[in-house]
Amino acid sequence: MNRLLLRTRARLRDAAKPITEAAVGALTIGLLRATRYFDPDKTADFFGRAAHFIGRRLREDRIGRENLRAAFPEKSPEEIETILAGVWHNLGRLGAEFVHLDHIWDYDIDHPEKSSRIEVSPRSKELFDQLRDDGKPALFFAAHLGNWELPALGAVAHGLDAAILFRRPNIESADRAIERIRAVKMGTLIPAGRNAPLRLGQALQSGQHVAMLVDQYLTNGVPVTFFGRKTTANPLLARLRRQVDCPIHGTRIIRLPNNRFRAELSEEVKPVFDASGQIDIQGTMQAVTDVVEGWVREYPDQWLWLHRRWR
Repeated sequence: MNRLLLRTRARLRDAAKPITEAAVGALTIGLLRATRYFDPDKTADFFGRAAHFIGRRLREDRIGRENLRAAFPEKSPEEIETILAGVWHNLGRLGAEFVHLDHIWDYDIDHPEKSSRIEVSPRSKELFDQLRDDGKPALFFAAHLGNWELPALGAVAHGLDAAILFRRPNIESADRAIERIRAVKMGTLIPAGRNAPLRLGQALQSGQHVAMLVDQYLTNGVPVTFFGRKTTANPLLARLRRQVDCPIHGTRIIRLPNNRFRAELSEEVKPVFDASGQIDIQGTMQAVTDVVEGWVREYPDQWLWLHRRWR
């Protein structure tokens, strides 16, 4: 009887899944379209507050708190709660800003003082110009920090030929709507999947710049240490570096007060080599992870602590 009940529940769940996904997809599309009619700054403020209000009641809030306590044992409960509140605000603001990607980047290289939203450090501009103009490929990595959608936008806006690895949403209708927004000014978009490594390798070999997020847990990834705890990292970036001799740089867009951002490029992250002279995949990913950890320690309230990075 119990088995029959379980099978019946499973069948009902499977039957309802397309309807549920269609409803969620339609809601996502409607929300994206509606949000475009409102002022991006005011909408970001509202979405930040709404995400904080709703998020503190979700399971992810507990996950974030556990992660923060383990990463920062020296911080008080009050400090942990302040950081976690910032995480939810950042996530909500990101959602609102995503809808306005086609006009949110306003940095003017010739007149940076006129840029109302974006600032770029002189060293980052120097590195960017060098990487854009040297006629060679390069690898860029980013993390779920600040507004992680903007680095690709800024790169393409200023002439960097880039191929961007991204992960599709699980709901097809929402995926199509989101991809249309991303495709406006984000270069070549390559979805994660079986042929992604091949396509990214081909992009590098043709002289393009390849960028990807590197701070998520991967079941079959290489072991790394992050905040003193063992986890795994996607080895794809290091494997691509093994295929093509090119520099590796980190990029981040930090959130500033008054709806502003600071764009930064790291110095070159040197790969690690093994005794045979080959790229050491694990060592190189640890070097990349160390950079990400430094970023997160600097701005802990802007990183996505809400997923299970350690398992």
